[in-house]
Amino acid sequence: MTTELCYLTAAAVLTALLWVPYILDVIMRNSISEAVGYGELNRSPWGERMRKAHYNAVENLVPFAVVVLVAHAIGISDPATTMSAAVFFWARVVHAISYTFAIPWIRTLSFVAGWGAILCIAWQIYAAS
Repeated sequence: MTTELCYLTAAAVLTALLWVPYILDVIMRNSISEAVGYGELNRSPWGERMRKAHYNAVENLVPFAVVVLVAHAIGISDPATTMSAAVFFWARVVHAISYTFAIPWIRTLSFVAGWGAILCIAWQIYAAS
């Protein structure tokens, strides 16, 4: 497995786990029957921010997965794609933490770093074709 695929897998697992803390927050602040229902829920501010960070992670996983899988399919794995995959994953970790704890500049910079990593891999794909 390439390094890029390892980081894609790690990013998918991170995204798959981000919902757990904010759902536990919802359960602690509401009854379990309210938490599994469709009504308005009481959330803590950090829980709401983590929910938004999770949604953002889902939205960014899709383009990252596409460029990593296309690069893999056409046999591109070089220092630029490897570093970009690592940057994307760690930027998403930092983004989730900084969003949850309301650290605005770090949140924004980590988002931009992840976005740039996607563009770098896309550039490598287009440069090779």
